[in-house]
Amino acid sequence: MATYIVGDIQGCLDELKYLLNTVQFNPSQDKLWLAGDLVARGPQSLETLRFIKQLGDSAQVVLGNHDLHLLAVSLGIHRVKDKDKTAAIFAAEDCDELLEWLRHQPLLAEHPEFVMCHAGISPQWDLTTARQCANEIEQLLQSEDWPWLIEHMYANQPDFWESELQGIDRYRYIINAYTRMRFCFADGRLDMECKLPPKIIKSEELVPWFELPNRIKLEKTVLFGHWAALEGYDGNEVIGLDTGCVWGGSLTMLRWEDKQYFVQQALER
Repeated sequence: MATYIVGDIQGCLDELKYLLNTVQFNPSQDKLWLAGDLVARGPQSLETLRFIKQLGDSAQVVLGNHDLHLLAVSLGIHRVKDKDKTAAIFAAEDCDELLEWLRHQPLLAEHPEFVMCHAGISPQWDLTTARQCANEIEQLLQSEDWPWLIEHMYANQPDFWESELQGIDRYRYIINAYTRMRFCFADGRLDMECKLPPKIIKSEELVPWFELPNRIKLEKTVLFGHWAALEGYDGNEVIGLDTGCVWGGSLTMLRWEDKQYFVQQALER
């Protein structure tokens, strides 16, 4: 039995299948962990959802910002954008079934030796708080109130965690930390604007969330995707797996047991 973790697919299903064939992935024995953003921008978002869903318990998914945006589009909160290439999902006979499955996926998934989320874990959270916060959103997403949550989640404030936060302010911070976070300010506030590689940032005020000096250390390694400009990362007890396949980079997969990486370059379309 092997545990494989893969970065953002974003509809690049052919590259995922290449990697799974390379490692001779066996869904009856192995487990595939997916760090969110299954859909958008790539050519096969519909097929990706179908493929991952049919893997059943052999796949462990967490939600990314593009996955949540897809749910917002399904509610009419946002329109389908041509660049997202997700229109086929809404025209499919199994659309409702796929979206229902998607909104029942978690924000945080836990392995005995690591945790996985899309963007990261707030530097102000310990693991107990991270679990609790993820669970709050997951319960709302899986309840009848999920349209209200999706409709009101779009905002950059609050940008600083306080345990006393309540209602939509609390929910927004949690969602932003788990699905949109990249940089933080020195005082721990989230920056929701900058998407550049850290190596070219000239401001001393912005620090990658995992390099914040006062970040609370967790008992487990954090695996995440989301940040293609990092081009992969391994350090500070975190591993970043998004290497920008949908942008012409590659799809990266890690086999946890021996820490071996497998990389598939983006295919020509």
